[in-house]
Amino acid sequence: MTVPGARRWWALGALSLVVLAVALPATILSVALPTLATALRADAADLQWFVSAYTLVLAAGVLPGGLLGDRFGRKRLLLIALVGYAGGSVLAALSTTPGMFIAAQAVLGLGAALVIPLVLSGIAVLFTAEERPRAVGIWAAANFVALPLGPIVGGWILSNFWWGWVFLMNLPIIALAIVAVVILLPESRSDTPPALDPVGVLTSSAGLGVLTYGLVRAGQDGWGSAGALGGMLGGAGLLLVFAGWERGLHRRRPGRTLADVTLFGSARFTWGTIIAGLGVFAFFGLLFATPQYFQAVLGADAMGSGIRLLPLLAGMMIGAGLADRVADRLGAKITVSAGFVVLGAALVLATTTTAASGYGLAATWTALGGVGAGLALATASSAALAAISTERAGVASALMQAVQKLGTPLAAAILGSVLNSGYVDRLDVTGLPAQAVSATRESVYAGVEVAGRLGSPELLSNVRSAFVAGLEQMLWVSVAVAVLGVLLTVAFLPARAPRVAAARAAEAESVS
Repeated sequence: MTVPGARRWWALGALSLVVLAVALPATILSVALPTLATALRADAADLQWFVSAYTLVLAAGVLPGGLLGDRFGRKRLLLIALVGYAGGSVLAALSTTPGMFIAAQAVLGLGAALVIPLVLSGIAVLFTAEERPRAVGIWAAANFVALPLGPIVGGWILSNFWWGWVFLMNLPIIALAIVAVVILLPESRSDTPPALDPVGVLTSSAGLGVLTYGLVRAGQDGWGSAGALGGMLGGAGLLLVFAGWERGLHRRRPGRTLADVTLFGSARFTWGTIIAGLGVFAFFGLLFATPQYFQAVLGADAMGSGIRLLPLLAGMMIGAGLADRVADRLGAKITVSAGFVVLGAALVLATTTTAASGYGLAATWTALGGVGAGLALATASSAALAAISTERAGVASALMQAVQKLGTPLAAAILGSVLNSGYVDRLDVTGLPAQAVSATRESVYAGVEVAGRLGSPELLSNVRSAFVAGLEQMLWVSVAVAVLGVLLTVAFLPARAPRVAAARAAEAESVS
């Protein structure tokens, strides 16, 4: 059911505030890691798990989160998730050991696993198929705002205050989001409460969590490591068991499954979800490499790196803001294809970057890439949401997000490996002490630090040139993924945008 009048747009504002509250800590963490390493006496493995704990719990919890919202009430569960997220933020700020902080990140990941599908299901419930493209554009913009805002504000706090404030600063936003949700968002749940499906919950959560763990370990230890292979194979096996169980349960008891398998009969949902996941992967090439380039090559600090991301933010907001209008005129197929083409062009332009290039070139390709990503991701997500009924909106939104969220650790593992391999291959560490060689090969940041400690401008130049060479190789992989996105969109995504399709169906019905 949809909410009449202008209230639903105010409710969307409340949901956007929820998105911002959840997204900020994740973006802040990237700039806080060096400070946390010192404050919590964390080693390299601890720092890796500071990030991975959040990702693992998010992946494992997203499908059950959607199911619980459909069964017990989406607004109620969203409020519980926000309170839990606030608790995780406090725990993170008060952490005194690496283990305590990892536990806090797990709590934050669980909160995000509930919030993310519930926000999208709220959009599906509040808006008609014709209105969802614009609503998704606003939702996407709220996600995008956190990208530079976290590093900018977090960098300023870390430079001037106690590090715990970077997590506590989120509490007023969460409080405002809770008030907005209570006042503006109507309660909704499935008319026929879905079964809890414990086998489906267990196999899907374990499968997604173990698969994500394998991808994380692949990025850390290499694709041939026991943890990576075991995690990826084990996770894939559990997901196959999950798929088989859901198909069998659907035949025996339709409508009682965790995953609504009938959704995959919709080309709009299936390909909208898959193509949006590819868009996340391709765009990650820019998002992953750009802050490193700004800090290691251009010499910016964390706050300065966030400020330099503003063209990317502006481009993404423009692309997402225009997506529904372009899709209204040209159709989803052309709009998503155009977004991938623009994103691919930005990635190709980025490959021309050298260690001597100035910020102007980077501002150009980040802005252009933002426009393309905004167009492609918002339109593909809208296409998938158009196939979702309000009856199982939570589970359907969770399924959509589960597929798309795998794009981030997969991209981090693949693109990170390509970048690091290209960087190490181009390094010239002849004549350096063994300890300096090991540190320089560890990362571009470590290489810059070693060059500064040794007072070697030649090594600094080589480290930066080697990183740019690895960056170029990584960006070409992202270009290939963008091209694949175009091909799959042209071949499989339905042509008309949801708004146009609905309008034409209504027109045909009135004529008959």
